[in-house]
Amino acid sequence: MEVSVAEVLRKKNPAAARWIPGFAVRYLARIVHEEEVNSYLRDFADLDAIHFVRACLERMRIGYRAEGMEKLDPQGRYIFASNHPFGGVDGLMLADEVSKHFGDVRVVVNDILMNLTPLAPLFIPVNKHGRQNPAYLRMFNEAFDSQLPIVTFPAGLCSRRTNGTVADAPWKSNFVKRAVASRRDIVPVHFDGELSNFFYRLSNIRKRLGIKANIEMLYLADEMFKQGGRHFDIRIGDPVPWQEIRAEGTPARWAERIRTNAYNLKNSGR
Repeated sequence: MEVSVAEVLRKKNPAAARWIPGFAVRYLARIVHEEEVNSYLRDFADLDAIHFVRACLERMRIGYRAEGMEKLDPQGRYIFASNHPFGGVDGLMLADEVSKHFGDVRVVVNDILMNLTPLAPLFIPVNKHGRQNPAYLRMFNEAFDSQLPIVTFPAGLCSRRTNGTVADAPWKSNFVKRAVASRRDIVPVHFDGELSNFFYRLSNIRKRLGIKANIEMLYLADEMFKQGGRHFDIRIGDPVPWQEIRAEGTPARWAERIRTNAYNLKNSGR
């Protein structure tokens, strides 16, 4: 059970993969920590998905403290909507914390992460660069119809630094529409932290050059491993009832409001 960058490229875009030179594939394998990721896959292959998450966090010496989860109804149906400062390890931590209180969890992710087979049972895959796979769409609908809590990062990509401030892009409103349709309350979540200056500089240079391709995303695995040995705070806000959302306002307005609620948790003492 291993991940191959070359194979992932071939599966995702066979036509383009034929033209990528070998040295570029080897460079990609290095910056996504292919060997290190495969060591985790080998060493923890016998674990179920959530215990795999915990084993990874422990090996990376990543710790966290969560505040506010204890106030939620264990029988409630929730969508946890979080800011996304780390692009990966925040998802692992939040999945771990939610599962401790609700027994299980599903996380909306880029479908490329389905290549991490031990984690696949936790994931609700979404193709962000093309047509939706019918099987993935079925998984998406089944998850939202279920009783399981769902974690989502509505910005759709990790935070960027703009004018000296690291924050998410405006949140897309699809999670609000899904909350109402599936009768789930929305719980705002906030992580505090940043990635490296290199990541933000690369993002800003790419934008200034007018390059639309999200080049900096290639370095997210490298950024994740840089978080090793750190401790994080997760703040869980008060749920927003789906009935209240349905009663007034537009999904876009609610997405903006819930994003604001999440960022206000940073200084709320919660």
